[in-house]
Amino acid sequence: MGVIIHAVVLAFGLILPLGVQNVFIFNQGMTQRSYARALPAIVTAGLSDTLLIGAAVGGVSLILLQWPLLANVLYAGGSVFLLYMAWSIWRSSGPANSSAAVLSAGRQIAFAASVSLLNPHALLDTVAVIGTSSLQYEGVARFYFAITAAVVSWVWFLGLAGAGRLVGRTDRTGRVSVFFNRLSAVVMVGMACMMLWKLILS
Repeated sequence: MGVIIHAVVLAFGLILPLGVQNVFIFNQGMTQRSYARALPAIVTAGLSDTLLIGAAVGGVSLILLQWPLLANVLYAGGSVFLLYMAWSIWRSSGPANSSAAVLSAGRQIAFAASVSLLNPHALLDTVAVIGTSSLQYEGVARFYFAITAAVVSWVWFLGLAGAGRLVGRTDRTGRVSVFFNRLSAVVMVGMACMMLWKLILS
């Protein structure tokens, strides 16, 4: 029981802060025409987190991050993609272009995967916190730790999109949608700038 509580507290501590991934999932719940249409983003984010958690617990991600070139590629690719998506979302967030802000399933998948897997900060958090914390467990206990952390991510994304859906249904004027779309774009630019700065310093 202790391992499950530990994993829940740790996973929520990592996933609760405002970030590109959270803002994006909330936006999809809010802007899509139905909750089901936001599932591509939700499932992709959940699978990405599950993959990262599994890699961290298994020690694979720690090995990969020891390669400086890989980290630089992640910073460069992730920052460019975030800047592009920020520009795209900001441009389409005006009231007159509200329909353009609704992303297709393919774009949802591509973006959710990029903010999850091309985010060096998320990778480092997963390795440093989830991966390191899992070392105190062995065998079945470590498996329970990883599964619990992954389940927390899935529950969080499902709930976050649901909250976005509730907000979207009450947003008759579209102003709230515009605000969150532009907030998402600003968060993306901020994250991209941080990643570029890390790249310059490396």
